[in-house]
Amino acid sequence: MDLSDFEADNSVSCRLSSLIPDVCRTEDCCLGIDEAGRGPVLGPMVYGICFCPVSKKEELKNLKVADSKTLSEAERENLFQKIDDSKSFIGWALQILSPNTISTSMLQRTKCNLNTLSHDSAIGLVQFALDSGVQLKEVFVDTVGPAEKYEDKLSKIFPGIEVTVRPKADSLFPIVSAASICAKVARDRAVKGWDFVEELGQVDTDYGSGYPNDPKTKAWLLKYLDPVFGFPQFVRFSWSTAQTLIDSKAVTFHWDDDEEDGEKAAQRQKNKSMLSFVTAPGVVKEEKATHRFFSERRLKSLDTL
Repeated sequence: MDLSDFEADNSVSCRLSSLIPDVCRTEDCCLGIDEAGRGPVLGPMVYGICFCPVSKKEELKNLKVADSKTLSEAERENLFQKIDDSKSFIGWALQILSPNTISTSMLQRTKCNLNTLSHDSAIGLVQFALDSGVQLKEVFVDTVGPAEKYEDKLSKIFPGIEVTVRPKADSLFPIVSAASICAKVARDRAVKGWDFVEELGQVDTDYGSGYPNDPKTKAWLLKYLDPVFGFPQFVRFSWSTAQTLIDSKAVTFHWDDDEEDGEKAAQRQKNKSMLSFVTAPGVVKEEKATHRFFSERRLKSLDTL
């Protein structure tokens, strides 16, 4: 599994895939869908699919695939290698959703919640398989939200394909277990090899499980919270755990809008207005070194809004 495309820019999402087995283009196939990293406040969420001919289900079962959450990291890596070595009849594809993509989608003006992101990723991967020539006849999905509603949605989008959506599908259907393993291995590798573009020096990687209720994760978040610019892009800043730390530990700013009187409103709330960082026309400001946040994003100061 080569993650170099994602590692080249881990601020955006990325799709990876194996080669498509020839047999999958000529025989009826089943496909499983699962994800890894839905709940953590750190790192990407990865959606995975795995597919093989219906006639090869028993051979897939003989690989002893299981729900990735019940396996150790070494067991997952070993099973993924078996899946990847079975390239004559098994294919896989992944959609890696970066923390930045997740958070900006959830906080943008037209908000996109995690369930919608999950559904869109799953639908996109099924369409990718179809566009690649895979002869899909059966799709098995680990549910996100109400199973019946999700199953009906997918069945309408992909008529002619038998769709089965179940809770705990990764422990019921080997093809979903295989997808679960592919997704989890990709997330583990992405987290372990994360490139921090924020120039944080030697980063402490002892951040625990990455889940919001983990004390180690909370301590790591507090350690790497910049009081002005917030968290590194490794963090899903839309998560309530991150939001709470920003609200309590970061510098408070007043964001001006047309309905408020800018500087005066900020003064009433005893914090700084964002307009205070904009130079008024004709006023010469003392030159200061540009913070890396701005230089990394090629941002420049403005004289007027």
